[in-house]
Amino acid sequence: MRRLRPWALVLCGLLCASAGAGPSLRSYPHSAVLDGAGAYRLHWGRRGSALAFCLEVRTHGYVGFGLSASGSMASADIVVGGVERGQPYLQDYFTDENRVLKKDPQQDYHLEYAMENSTHTILAFSRDLHTCDTNDKSITESTVRVIWAYHHKDMGEAGQNYHGSNRGTKSLRLLNPEKEVLSASLPYFDLTNKDVPVPDKDTTYWCQMFKIPIQHEKHHVTKVEPLIQKGHENLVHHILLYQCSSNLNDSVLDYGHECYHPNMPDSFLTCETVIFAWAIGGEGFTYPPHVGLSIGTASDPVFVLMEVHYDNPSYTEGLIDNSGLRLIYTPVLRKYDAGVIEAGLWVSLFHNIPPGMPEFVSEGHCTLECLEEALGAERPTGIQVFAVLLHAHLAGRAIRMRHFHNGEEQKLLAYDDEFDFNFQEFQYLKEERTILPGDNLITECHYNTVDRIRMTWGGLSTRNEMCLSYLLYYPRINLTRCASIPDIMEQLQFIGVKEIYRPVRTWPFIIKSPKQYKNLSFMDAMNKFKWSRSEGLSYNKLVLKLPVNVRCSKTDNAEWSIQGMTALPPEIERPYKTEPVICSSSSCLSCSLFFTLLFVVHIIASSIGNIELFV
Repeated sequence: MRRLRPWALVLCGLLCASAGAGPSLRSYPHSAVLDGAGAYRLHWGRRGSALAFCLEVRTHGYVGFGLSASGSMASADIVVGGVERGQPYLQDYFTDENRVLKKDPQQDYHLEYAMENSTHTILAFSRDLHTCDTNDKSITESTVRVIWAYHHKDMGEAGQNYHGSNRGTKSLRLLNPEKEVLSASLPYFDLTNKDVPVPDKDTTYWCQMFKIPIQHEKHHVTKVEPLIQKGHENLVHHILLYQCSSNLNDSVLDYGHECYHPNMPDSFLTCETVIFAWAIGGEGFTYPPHVGLSIGTASDPVFVLMEVHYDNPSYTEGLIDNSGLRLIYTPVLRKYDAGVIEAGLWVSLFHNIPPGMPEFVSEGHCTLECLEEALGAERPTGIQVFAVLLHAHLAGRAIRMRHFHNGEEQKLLAYDDEFDFNFQEFQYLKEERTILPGDNLITECHYNTVDRIRMTWGGLSTRNEMCLSYLLYYPRINLTRCASIPDIMEQLQFIGVKEIYRPVRTWPFIIKSPKQYKNLSFMDAMNKFKWSRSEGLSYNKLVLKLPVNVRCSKTDNAEWSIQGMTALPPEIERPYKTEPVICSSSSCLSCSLFFTLLFVVHIIASSIGNIELFV
């Protein structure tokens, strides 16, 4: 293979930026390195009802790329391509549950060009989002588990060469809208932990107070990036940033402490308002051009609490962490101030899931009563939601944020039907959504506990569960939490509990009767009950209809008057009816700009003879 000269590398970049181009040359606005060595890079971009891909892989053999519900080779949608003896090839394959590779009778991946240089194979191809081929995976706004592989030989040289260790999987969100590109010269400040000793225990929540360095003049934070210490990518599970009371002083900055601990500083209790959230697998978040996180004014945070969740299931000793967040800001003000609302199920033991269930659904309600009061007082014309972070733990399989207006269900606000515990990031909405007084929002979480023999409880550990949504919106109002708690006594009546000891002096509280549960905590009683799948299904139906306790919070630990009231969940259709998939006709995404550029490259290459390019 002849060496590719520097001018040709520029042409390669143009090709990856122009294949199938529309009005813009930025046809692959998204990219990701799929392996740790940087040998496999994926570029992609949406083209109407299809998606265009460009692979740059450090090999002269075959390149494999695919979509898999589990992240494994089993039941996967796969495409394999390369350049062999001067001829390009690209084949659409699928695998069965035994990982046997089979050629797909319906070829839905369309090769646009292929090229090899002295080090890499470059492939560009496209595929419709929905092919209605039973062997293909539809591409939706949910998490997509991409699988990849490559070999130093081509497919035809020795049959189906096994890729060995040159393979892997990565979760991505392929349909996230394009992000704004910020100036590299914008100022920033970092909020990072300093040599935090992570205990050798399963779950640790570490809290550290910081003072925002920008004061006395309004600025807007335009981007927040995670700063995860190298090697701790699986240790740091999530980071929350809270606004604290403005009445604190610098003495609270002296030390960090375990969160939710009996001896934690009282100042931590003043930090209730979430202003940013990041979770494992997520990248930096860029605010839309017309919105920013306000800092520097009297109503903005001065002191903030950074809560870091450390997940250490192997009980590793001697870990020291310095992770945190970077906040990039600008003095050029944007039109709106951003806010965050935490919605869903209040994290508590009242949220529980029986063992052995292939599916169990929990719902957290941002009730019409809370939104009626808060929005009616603060913003009767409504707020605009522009991004949502859906959050659960290890048993989570799917999450949906359902939206109701005047009792009528709207299009899903956000969803992830392929939820990946290790990949949780904000979903940018394709279109901003207006939330009005009297609307309902339901965070619907689907769990699988087939591999568990005891109850799963709502709680802080990743072995416990959560069902939360973080809504980024504008303009900012005085509403920080809109959540619910199901009634625990009716849950206990399902397993036969008749009476508890009152007044309640212990937590979890103790059961008085019947005899089989006498003097057991309600947790022990729920674990003692003999759960079957049919019992679990009946329990699930009951829980979804129970009255809920409303949580409706303001900043500075204040509450709206509806807080603590009991409300009935709305009558809704269950399960949620997904929108019908509209199949696209198979078509190549090439267009005149691509062919024009290709013709220019062909003329130059023919004259100089230093590129091997194939269409």
